[in-house]
Amino acid sequence: MERAGVDGPFVDGGSPPSDARTGIDGPRIPMALPGSISTGMKTLSIVLLLALTACTGVPDGVTPVAGFKLERYLGKWYEIARLDHSFERGLTRVTAEYGLRDDGTVRVVNRGYLAGDGRWKEAEGTASFVGAPDLGHLKVSFFGPFYGSYIVFGLDEANYRHALVSGPDKSYLWILARTPTLDKAVLDALVARASAAGFDTGKLIFVGHD
Repeated sequence: MERAGVDGPFVDGGSPPSDARTGIDGPRIPMALPGSISTGMKTLSIVLLLALTACTGVPDGVTPVAGFKLERYLGKWYEIARLDHSFERGLTRVTAEYGLRDDGTVRVVNRGYLAGDGRWKEAEGTASFVGAPDLGHLKVSFFGPFYGSYIVFGLDEANYRHALVSGPDKSYLWILARTPTLDKAVLDALVARASAAGFDTGKLIFVGHD
């Protein structure tokens, strides 16, 4: 879910300068040549591209669900459990709602209650598929061009009633359901599956919806 959110996905006088070119009253610093500027910009572009690619990648041992049907996934989901991140810290009664926009992207609305402050926090983002639209690998953004992976790697494919979701690395994990609670046997099976995929399920936070 998040995130996976922005505050995560949840929002709520002196001496004149010296002349660096001439070294007057200061060190002598050579001006950059046009060629070096061009090279620097190319390097920066490559670094940014690699960083953005990493943020929308898939962690080792995680396989997005094949045969994914977005229209069945849309609607309201309850957060049953999550790994801790600052953008959700302290939140209970967390939900995520997904709706289709006219341009084919997905509207994401995350909402949670911050009991310490006695208030709700909400954020709206946009999600779209990274590759094929029948693969559960999307990217979601709450800040302009900055995206993070949203990977559905476990799903009740018969009914779309519960799901396992990863972010770009294994520090992000969400267990979602269509209802505020899950049968213990179902929840235990989802936790075991996430653990087998390499997630530290011993650190899961189980979310209350009272």
